Amino acid sequence: MKYKVIIAGLLVSGLLASCQDLGDEYFDTPAQSTLGDEIIFSNAELAQGAVDGIKISFGEEQSYRGRLLAYQGLNTDTEWLLASSSDNAKSDLVIYNAKPDNTEMNSPKNAWAMMYEGIERANLCIRGLRTYGDPKPNSALGQLLGEALTLRAIYYADLVRNWGDVPVRFEPVVTATIYIPKTSRDEIYKQLIADLDEASDLVAWPNASSATATTERVNKAFVKGLRARLAMMASGYQQYPDGVRRSKDPELSVANMYKLALDECRSVINSGSAHLEPTFEGLWRKYNQEILTAGGESLWEIPFGPTRGRMLYTLAVRHDAVDQFQGMGTNKGGANGPLPFVYYDYDQADTRRDVTCVPYKWGPVTNGKAKQELTDLQTWYFGKYRFEWMNRFVSAPNDDGVNKIYMRYAEVLLIAAEAANELEGPASASVYLKEIRRRAFASGSQAVKVDAYVDALTSKEAMMNAIIEENKYEFTGEMERKYALIRWNLLKTKLDEAKEKMTNLKARTGSYQDVPSTLYYKYKDDGVTLDIYGLNRGETLAPTGFTSKAWDKLEDNKISTLYKLGVDPDKRQFWPIWQTFIDGSNGQLTNDWVLGN
Repeated sequence: MKYKVIIAGLLVSGLLASCQDLGDEYFDTPAQSTLGDEIIFSNAELAQGAVDGIKISFGEEQSYRGRLLAYQGLNTDTEWLLASSSDNAKSDLVIYNAKPDNTEMNSPKNAWAMMYEGIERANLCIRGLRTYGDPKPNSALGQLLGEALTLRAIYYADLVRNWGDVPVRFEPVVTATIYIPKTSRDEIYKQLIADLDEASDLVAWPNASSATATTERVNKAFVKGLRARLAMMASGYQQYPDGVRRSKDPELSVANMYKLALDECRSVINSGSAHLEPTFEGLWRKYNQEILTAGGESLWEIPFGPTRGRMLYTLAVRHDAVDQFQGMGTNKGGANGPLPFVYYDYDQADTRRDVTCVPYKWGPVTNGKAKQELTDLQTWYFGKYRFEWMNRFVSAPNDDGVNKIYMRYAEVLLIAAEAANELEGPASASVYLKEIRRRAFASGSQAVKVDAYVDALTSKEAMMNAIIEENKYEFTGEMERKYALIRWNLLKTKLDEAKEKMTNLKARTGSYQDVPSTLYYKYKDDGVTLDIYGLNRGETLAPTGFTSKAWDKLEDNKISTLYKLGVDPDKRQFWPIWQTFIDGSNGQLTNDWVLGN
């Protein structure tokens, strides 16, 4: 059962729902509670209502719900906006051509503003809990302080990875701090890493308390995993005013940050508090069925109410019409998808392939039912998100209410592999990579596809290249790839490689010469599910009783607009700050180096 964010009525009208106009939308401050901070933050039930209120900002229409999660992380060497070749504000966001006046984003209630709203709420809760709550480890108020620190870190981490240097406050707004300039992300990372260290001491492991029984509440495994992720980002390559480089801050060195990340990941792994789901398909069926029990693979999820989240609305396999699986309306899902060569880069025996890459949509309704219809080579959908796997029938027009998995245990394993490879060598990394691949391949294939494959990675370079590829196979469709490519200093390199791969796939040359140009299909006994032949390499012999379909549509314009021609993605790693916030900053904020060519 989905978790409900419950806030006492007085808090709704006071601390968390009302805002004072301080002259700048993204510095709005919730009004002083009529109930009193001392009463609220010394009482666990009331304090929980306040901390739950921090999450409300995720679900506002132009926040994560309808903007950030729809566009962040696109386009990469595995994922793209399917309409990215269109000339409009939406495509500009993903083809590295965003401008401050982008009409999709340049709004006073945009994600930027909502993230700062959530941060201000977190700051108020942190101050109140520290002042009045006596928060200690293994206490209800300690758990709540740890959650507030973590939720604030999530908002700031997402601000930094999408905008670079941003304004920062770790105390509630006062008159002197209404208008402030950007702060170096190096300083932000250091504070977040310290905050998460404190939070990890305060919150419980998954299922160690009633507060951590669901993936919608912060737990120790997630906090440690997030801390490891931020350590890797802080020490990784990224765009600074003087170019793409690693941080020059000695505290954020590779040696320091990789050790921190590896220690945190090993702590999670050794705790036994989380694990990979037994099968990859089972993981994503469980996700779509909204099973929220903690202690599995999902470490934490952004909690959306039934009329809030738009994960399937945006990302699911496309449905042309209201049908037996969804009642939201026409043309739902299918805004984004995997690049067309990704399916063919998977090993044919890899069970992640057919879950991740789907070559069909659900078409018009006939006699009350829709059936699957093949798309074309350049139009694939993310199969991780499926209305047909849900336990409930969604009928709200714009919101399906399905959560966003913010981090899962597979990432902990791959961070551990990467850090161990750098610090200790490929032998130490191999155990983590093997665990990931063991889930991906059936037992009969594991001797070759897991053990022999990983054991052959005897150099750091070979192991690192394998980890980069494994991230692709594991996370395509989750929009984390862009940030990994940035920290590996591979963004433009991999985007150019993706263009070359698509060009070769279109011509059926190079490593794609054995990809069939014709598919064959018929319907199974249920009359709605496709039986497809020709998707696998080398399947060219026409089967009896099947209908053929050309599988060669891959337009040059689609390939060339993975990123805008004439733009260097490595100089456009971040979005600009939107003009409405520049105008309202009293001259403190500017867009300078983020708009370079």
